Amino acid sequence: MLGAVFHLDFINKSYILLLPMDTRHYSIALASINGVGSVTYKRLIAHFGGAEAVFRATKRELSGIEGLGRSRASAITSFDGWGAVQDEVGRATGAGVSIIGLEDTAYPARLREIYDAPPILYLKGSLIDRDERAVAVVGSRNSSRYGLISAEGIARGLAARGITVVSGMARGIDSAAHIGTLREKGRTIAVLGSGIDVIYPSENRPLFHEIVEHGAVITEFPFGTEPEMTNFPRRNRIISGISLGVVIVEASPKSGALITAKLALEHNREVFAVPGNITSMRSRGTHSLIREGAKLVESAEDIIEELEFALKGTPAGRSDKGQPAALAGDLSDTQRTVLRCVENGPVCIDAIIEGSGFKSQEVLTILLDLELKGLVKQISGNNFILNTFNSVKI
Repeated sequence: MLGAVFHLDFINKSYILLLPMDTRHYSIALASINGVGSVTYKRLIAHFGGAEAVFRATKRELSGIEGLGRSRASAITSFDGWGAVQDEVGRATGAGVSIIGLEDTAYPARLREIYDAPPILYLKGSLIDRDERAVAVVGSRNSSRYGLISAEGIARGLAARGITVVSGMARGIDSAAHIGTLREKGRTIAVLGSGIDVIYPSENRPLFHEIVEHGAVITEFPFGTEPEMTNFPRRNRIISGISLGVVIVEASPKSGALITAKLALEHNREVFAVPGNITSMRSRGTHSLIREGAKLVESAEDIIEELEFALKGTPAGRSDKGQPAALAGDLSDTQRTVLRCVENGPVCIDAIIEGSGFKSQEVLTILLDLELKGLVKQISGNNFILNTFNSVKI
């Protein structure tokens, strides 16, 4: 029975009825299964239409999903961790934290684009439509006064133009970016490398609460997750994925900020770098990025000028420096049919199903493949449009 979960402990004579479940429970449960990573989760959601439907599927139906196999199909059908899932939802409810699954309309549209989008997000604060106009400002934890002033100034300039500033709430440049935005009374989003109840660094507790009041704090990690080093590269893909572009302010050659810059390139986001003192190790990373083609910036206006077209509403915030167009020979007849249904989009999923004549599960699978090829994009309201800068003749 999937509508409610019963826990019976006959040894200790405890009988506990857990509350009826909603979409949050199924999203958390599916994401927690060993072997169901971001990409597999996305495929399952696309095929079955939602996490709850995945748990209602048979082992045979699950085994037919590309890359899943029998062992992971068995792990889904035999999942028995509903009590822990209920506890996690209870913690979120008690802490005023929202849990957003990949299939939810509240999930950030631009983040959903990336190949390994996080299956669920824990959110404290709020995400609003204007947060689609977001730019990340990140850099060294061990920052100089010059770096702090630069980060704060750029963040203030972006906020003054109504652009949401994204960063990682780390010491140094990240904190300066958040603070600059808040001083300008702008919106800012902090992405954590820990559980949403584990504020790191601890001295940023007041900053954490101020960000919640004027933006959002998000993470993909469950409650109680400590800020382990391996968490931060995963955190960085969210910072990049949710933004139109990434600004690097001070970064040593081994800085985590350079990982964010690399991810931004993979996500077809713009990369900007602030030049620094040529004698400083903190400038090595940013100067290397500039040599490799990153846009040199000295102010927020430099960034806004480069992103002007995207800020006016370019689909997905991509520039014309996106991926090469897919070749016509790469597409199947069914993929072409679905593409024709969205060429005059935005088009809702029901209209695509009706227009194509295909079954809903088949359409969802095709749309996922087209998203991964960079040919279509899902926007708010479960609507789809063509990716203007990466299309083929259909």
